[in-house]
Amino acid sequence: MHESRLTFEALELRLRALLPEEYQDSYEELQPVSMGSAGLKFDTAGQVAWNEIWGSFCDLAMAGGPPHKGSLLEPGSRAAIDAQPERYVSVVDEICRGVMMTTLLDATRSPVAGWIRVECYSETMAKWLLRAIVMENVAVRRVAVSIDLPAAPQFRLEKEIKNVITVIAKTAHYWLEHMSRLQQRQIANLLAQMDEESPVIEPAVSYADWPAGTEDAIAGKIADAIQRQTGLARAEHRYGGWLGIECPSVRAAVWMMRALVASNVLSRREGTVLYLPINPTIDPDGTMVINAMVRIHGFASAKNVL
Repeated sequence: MHESRLTFEALELRLRALLPEEYQDSYEELQPVSMGSAGLKFDTAGQVAWNEIWGSFCDLAMAGGPPHKGSLLEPGSRAAIDAQPERYVSVVDEICRGVMMTTLLDATRSPVAGWIRVECYSETMAKWLLRAIVMENVAVRRVAVSIDLPAAPQFRLEKEIKNVITVIAKTAHYWLEHMSRLQQRQIANLLAQMDEESPVIEPAVSYADWPAGTEDAIAGKIADAIQRQTGLARAEHRYGGWLGIECPSVRAAVWMMRALVASNVLSRREGTVLYLPINPTIDPDGTMVINAMVRIHGFASAKNVL
């Protein structure tokens, strides 16, 4: 079955397969309502006791729960890092300490400025976390069996540092504690099948090797095609690597976000705005993103989501 001929029934099966079992029969009814933010706790040395903060987590955004961040948390720029190198090292060290305390995964400074690197137990875990964390509105990249999470010198302990640690603690918890080994193997097979049909499309993190205006040109083409074929307009707010599309409701944005990710197109949402990836390397003219979005919009219309 080629990805371009993905049927609605096959898409539903993929959605169920990617979710922890507790969500598989309820994700359609799940509401994106937050359970509130946990406060920081400190040990006798005055350091944050990251492993003592959470007794439970909000529902996964992948399942229709609230995204951890209302807007995208991005990595620090090279200029910002160079301006405050000592502060950047301090932020990186604290995020890595928190990640290791809450997940028991190894975390170190990434070779790429603006990121920390978290080593997963398998490539499948890294691939699943990539999809889950994107939907939580935290920037993430996959490098083989590891994922990179954002860091910046301006990150604050009780805000952005906590955000990064929370999102990996939450998603790793669901992968490790809510999914059986059998389901993890089934997800490995599914993701391998999806990769054979179509490469995963994620937002480009750098346009240094591309002519000026490349991102804007691709974004404009995608936005024009989507509006022409679906009636959905481009959102005003811009992010590097992302194109925002206005949806008629939160429910529609959530449904199409999940469906796109199950079609190997990473996506996320902020309120009613659905964000689609722009990647000149994988999808240089935006055709794959356009086709996926138009197809998913058709599925959503047939299901009366719109």
